[in-house]
Amino acid sequence: MVPTANRSSSKRYVHAPTRSPARADEPRRPTSLAPVINQLAGLDGGEHWVVSCYLKLEPRDRSRGKYLIKLKNRIKQRLAAFDEVRPERAARKAVQRDVNRIREYLEQPGNLPPGRGIAIFASEPLDLFLAIPLAMVFRSRLAVARSPLVRELAALDDEFGRVICAVCDRTTARFFDVSAGEVVELPGLTAADTTRAGRFHGSSESRTHRNRSEPRGRGVGGSALGEHKFNQRIREEKHRHYAQIAQRLFTLSREAGVVGVVLAGTGADVAVVEPHLHPYVRDAVLGEAKLNPKSASPHDVLEAVLSVRQQKERAWEARHIDELREGLGSRWAVNGIAPTLDALSRGQVRTLLVDPNIELPGYRCAETGRLAHTPEACDGQGPAEPIADVIDDAIEETLRQGSHVDVIEDPVLRNHVDGLAALLRFKLS
Repeated sequence: MVPTANRSSSKRYVHAPTRSPARADEPRRPTSLAPVINQLAGLDGGEHWVVSCYLKLEPRDRSRGKYLIKLKNRIKQRLAAFDEVRPERAARKAVQRDVNRIREYLEQPGNLPPGRGIAIFASEPLDLFLAIPLAMVFRSRLAVARSPLVRELAALDDEFGRVICAVCDRTTARFFDVSAGEVVELPGLTAADTTRAGRFHGSSESRTHRNRSEPRGRGVGGSALGEHKFNQRIREEKHRHYAQIAQRLFTLSREAGVVGVVLAGTGADVAVVEPHLHPYVRDAVLGEAKLNPKSASPHDVLEAVLSVRQQKERAWEARHIDELREGLGSRWAVNGIAPTLDALSRGQVRTLLVDPNIELPGYRCAETGRLAHTPEACDGQGPAEPIADVIDDAIEETLRQGSHVDVIEDPVLRNHVDGLAALLRFKLS
């Protein structure tokens, strides 16, 4: 990773491997999400089309190039669905070239970011090709629309927030600010006074007393007393250092957008830091990870934070499934694609629950924009326009309404979701 600031200041990294200077034909790599969200949100395609691609890059997706197989299948499906709108020949060819550029870019292993997701936006007529490395994405999807689909970027920026990761041992502490779009290394700490750790050997005077068979610890300067002071000094230095770490974390955790803290280290030091934490910070600790502060890279920190978050996400999924079970009986939840789309059309969805393995063609009612499972659901709302995947469009509509999306990754928990389900903002009548 190449920092953009000097060594004495904070260092900023994008979630991407180190690369040689970009060529003119390479996409630009932004270093934070807010500017690029604003840039894309202000882009009006007019008569032109924009291809938006969100791709999951979990370890299982990278294995044997599975992500490429899924991408190629989605390209085929989306182009077939695009043909249904009968685009002009020139527009169809431009979109074909855009998806080819996206595919060719992702076929190069060096272009894959170390995070678990990437978003790419392409439009040849608008001179647009932008690749955005991401910590994660909700679901792999590809869309062709008149404007770029940026709501997921905004949702990730808000929901992922900022996580402060402290990587420490008894003498050193490094701090990283991890967000959905970047890893920033912050100024660290080094213990001011450090006694060299190791076995106490005692002074020459102490050894002389011991050779005369004097009881250990007797008299001023005895070996046991010296060893006790030596160990006590080390303990005091450690605790001062841990207290400084705790104070820094308290300061950092009060900054805007910080949603959690991850503690990392090589051994017992991580557990020893926790008792020093302010209760506010202790409640914000997401988990612990193993990292060496001397050698940890931003990529290592990102992976550690994502692994900790993944454990939390499984807990959140379990809680949402419990809410779904309870809500079905009390009419505060719905399960199934058709009832969920109905609730979405009424602006009733608080949290959309998605089975990531389901892809299903659907329809959009021309006059109202309502999503439908079957053409009959559009009766009285204009012609039913085919869409390639109603699940993808339901995610986009949920984000448009400012609601939350939870893709249920746990294979046992997702059995409780019939394609789509929803926790509701107001009770079914």
